[in-house]
Amino acid sequence: MREKPSTTGAYARDLADTLRNRARLSANGNLLYWYRALYQDQFCNLGDIEKLAVLEIGSGVSPLRNFHRSVMTSDVLELDYLDYVFDCHHIDQFEAIADASLDVITLTNVLHHLKSPIEFLTKAARKLRRGGKLIATEPYFSTISRLIYLHLHHEPVDFSIDKPELAEVRGPLSSANGALAGLIFERPEWKKEIAREFDFEEPLFRPFTGLSYFATGGISRRLPIPGGIYRLLFAIDLWLSRLLPRFTASFFTVTLTRK
Repeated sequence: MREKPSTTGAYARDLADTLRNRARLSANGNLLYWYRALYQDQFCNLGDIEKLAVLEIGSGVSPLRNFHRSVMTSDVLELDYLDYVFDCHHIDQFEAIADASLDVITLTNVLHHLKSPIEFLTKAARKLRRGGKLIATEPYFSTISRLIYLHLHHEPVDFSIDKPELAEVRGPLSSANGALAGLIFERPEWKKEIAREFDFEEPLFRPFTGLSYFATGGISRRLPIPGGIYRLLFAIDLWLSRLLPRFTASFFTVTLTRK
């Protein structure tokens, strides 16, 4: 079942970028290694993922499907290879997925692209079984990563927002605030809205890597670092991100449990 969104100029550009980036992903072995390690970390306490009902929000280039074929994929972009196309802000009204039918909802670098991430989180709870998990990985602003996100990364960053939402929405990818996800879990008045539906796993911010994502070249390019060398650097980078997260970490994962 597909719920087709309206097409705009920004939407069309984001759709083209996603298709182009999906083609690039398969050629970037180091980036695929980074994603594999991320998913292993996200799902490390959940047992056999293939036996669970897992929905990914914002699948886009869909790296998760490379490693877990049973995961249901979704996006607001009209992509033929996805299971569902719908606006996740209205997930509570999406009848193709039954209420209380999911064990896990996962999303990677998606919350900071949403117009109203708290609205999505509270509505998503309706689709999870009691005890089900919502797992999100988002940018983390350490001493090092702050410099990258503010000066070298293409997405805007605004820590001064007074509402937990995007001020402007153009396209699904072109609209963003890299600081948004971290802020909604840091500010007590915003966090308590989520706490009505979810318990928070401790530690709330689980750091994941520092520079190793950027060393892959990211989704839009590939840096020619040999795989063996990259894997060694990745292991060191992951260790440092957890030893000194406030200095080195670039991403965090938060896990929420449905009440």
